[in-house]
Amino acid sequence: MELSFDGRRVRGGTAARERFYDSRGYGRPKDGGLVLAPVEAAHLLFRGDLEGVVDDAGDRLGFRDFLRRAVSEVAFLVYKDLRDRGFYLSPDGPTAFVVYPRGSGPWDETAAYRVRAVSERAPVPAAGLRELATGTGTGVLAVVDEESEVPYLGVSEPTVAGATDHELPAVEGELLADRAIAWEPPSALHERAFYGQPLDRDGEAIQLSLVEAAYLAATGTLGLEADPEAVAARGRAVEGERFDRRRRVYRTLREAGAVPKTGFKFGADFRTYAEVTSVEQLGHSERLVRVLSAGHEFDPRELALDVRLAGGVRKEMVFALVGDDGGDGEGIEWLALERLTP
Repeated sequence: MELSFDGRRVRGGTAARERFYDSRGYGRPKDGGLVLAPVEAAHLLFRGDLEGVVDDAGDRLGFRDFLRRAVSEVAFLVYKDLRDRGFYLSPDGPTAFVVYPRGSGPWDETAAYRVRAVSERAPVPAAGLRELATGTGTGVLAVVDEESEVPYLGVSEPTVAGATDHELPAVEGELLADRAIAWEPPSALHERAFYGQPLDRDGEAIQLSLVEAAYLAATGTLGLEADPEAVAARGRAVEGERFDRRRRVYRTLREAGAVPKTGFKFGADFRTYAEVTSVEQLGHSERLVRVLSAGHEFDPRELALDVRLAGGVRKEMVFALVGDDGGDGEGIEWLALERLTP
């Protein structure tokens, strides 16, 4: 069987529709016939189910010529991999697919996954991940590596919430070069609300990170000789504009009832605890959070590294994408990524 190729779509008649769509979920029926996206036709050519496609000039194209001329090899490799896994899927753009639940096909119009295929060398804008996180079905980033293997990353919008709510009395402190110290704090500051770290084993003084100090000073809990804004200014001097993004995310997490602590040893901005009753009974943190600008472009290797590390320490990898509106807690979008096996 040979089909025609007009430069955008591959078309066939009733026999093609019956053979490829009705029984195997390729393409879409139209006017009694069949319309195939180039990647679908390439897969049929690869399998030998099509002998060739004929273009408008009358040239007959086999798999090699058609792949080189009409199809992204990255899209083809993801399409082939998902077909090999037993899924029916429909193209939703040059490198995107709607994948149907096993046992279903395009005639059911129920999505299990929405997949975007990228090369490991292609930057992934944060906006593209946000699009994957919304809509019907699980959003999936399929990354084709240099050896044509395809790891899959599930993308979702996490719920930012916790159950920690500790009211604190006023605390006096002192601002140092890149941290603050509360010399005589109430025990609840660290033991129950989990702010800072004891300066020594006796725990009589608590050292606070600049982001903790900025939050406590802004809420009126931490009293300093300097103006509360001086803490934020010190943070900007130490970290640059990154500090304001981290401060906004920190405040949002605290106000949602989660407890953020430094995630430095995991290569993240924060690790978070959903509920803290006391430091003595502290469990493991559940999430790692990286704070980035809303316009950030991810390197797929960066994503793979973050997700692999988080999974290795049994945590969820979350990205906080901070807009430029300047508000505390406003303009923050949250994305969670995890390794996924379709």
